[in-house]
Amino acid sequence: MRGRTTLFAALAVGALLAGSCTAGGGGSNTPQSINPSGSHAPVNLTLWSGFTKPEIDYLNSAIAMFEQKYPWIHVTTVPGKIDTDVLNAIHGGNGPDAVMLTIPDDALQFCDSGAYVDLKPYLQADHVDLNSLVPQAALGYTAYASKSSQCMLPMLTDAYGLYYNTAMFQKAGIKAPPKTYSEFFDDAKKLTQFNSDGSIKVAGFLPLATGDYELANVVNGVQEGSDWYDSSGHSLLGSDPRFAQMLAFYKSMTDWFGYNKLSSFFSGHGGENTEFSASNLFETQKLAMVSDGEWRVNFIENIDHSKVPYATAPYPVPDNEASRYGVAQTGGSTLGVTRDSAHPEEAWLLVKYLALDTGAETFLARKLLNVPTVKAALNDPVLTKNRNFAIFMTAFADPNSRYKQITKLGFGDVSLYDPFVDKYLAGNVPDLKAGLQGLATQIDNQLKLGT
Repeated sequence: MRGRTTLFAALAVGALLAGSCTAGGGGSNTPQSINPSGSHAPVNLTLWSGFTKPEIDYLNSAIAMFEQKYPWIHVTTVPGKIDTDVLNAIHGGNGPDAVMLTIPDDALQFCDSGAYVDLKPYLQADHVDLNSLVPQAALGYTAYASKSSQCMLPMLTDAYGLYYNTAMFQKAGIKAPPKTYSEFFDDAKKLTQFNSDGSIKVAGFLPLATGDYELANVVNGVQEGSDWYDSSGHSLLGSDPRFAQMLAFYKSMTDWFGYNKLSSFFSGHGGENTEFSASNLFETQKLAMVSDGEWRVNFIENIDHSKVPYATAPYPVPDNEASRYGVAQTGGSTLGVTRDSAHPEEAWLLVKYLALDTGAETFLARKLLNVPTVKAALNDPVLTKNRNFAIFMTAFADPNSRYKQITKLGFGDVSLYDPFVDKYLAGNVPDLKAGLQGLATQIDNQLKLGT
């Protein structure tokens, strides 16, 4: 989910291509039980992955353990693939055996079109109960067609929370991280430092725009308990008042800082290009609080070697939703078997191993410092030892944590919503309620057209 706005163009192309796929291939295969200790002819599988270095090396190490377990299977990984690459290949009948992608938004494009096979027959044949193995927060973005089918499995996930500078908190007399929006706003004011000319020296928080760092992933309504769509698939952005209330909160915070001051502060320190570098504003102590995912722990401690004194906590919730404190938006990598696979049973074994084997999930979670998507791995003593990381695993396991609803638009709805939020925070939406209703109508119209 990191940096989702950079993927809009590629995913829009993917959505168009997926519409031309037809069901077939491995989807009609009847799963055959495979005895790992039996005699087998050698099988070569190809796995396309969204990972690049160094992540792909860790994935290859996990696959090496899989090959030890199933010695007749050899797996070749191809890194750096995105949705468009996969859909193009499957549309041309040249898809790989299995695919690992780093975002879940195009699930319906892969699943309803038959580009991926339905894994439910394989799960049933192997007596796998997903609900007992995987938290609902991950199952929610890998099921499709009213959950009557399961064409994807999750493999690691992201969870979002609050990072805060403990030294700044102590200096400001703040004894605990904020739990509600009003506490959050009060703390942001106390933590902000201004230069003599009125410009921002240190920002308590950066409520600027959805393309800046990870704010986009905390304005999807999960903190509020809001859904994007009703049971009939119509957009709720304009009719659920919680969306307007949430955006009004961030607008009030933006206005307190001053939109132009925030823009100058952010751009003057490198802007969004600093998010995944040692110049990150939180890591360089120019930002007192930030919304971010669990991976930031790894960046601070092992990659950037930042000296920032910090702690983590669940992200705040609206004052009237205080009981929801601890909830988080989630969303991570997915695995599927393509309809082009000549060896769907072996490809299923690979997908099942990477997604559901506690050892494989624990290994990858430790290496990547992403949240594992197997319940047993959430208790791993190495992962839980780091309290700052453990916060995100607890948030992921919260029964209310989830990803936003996925539709056949893929990223199409978000590509309309995020610019609207940016425009509103900049003060260029005179009527928020009317604007959200217009946005909902636009999304509904696109859903009718299927684009």
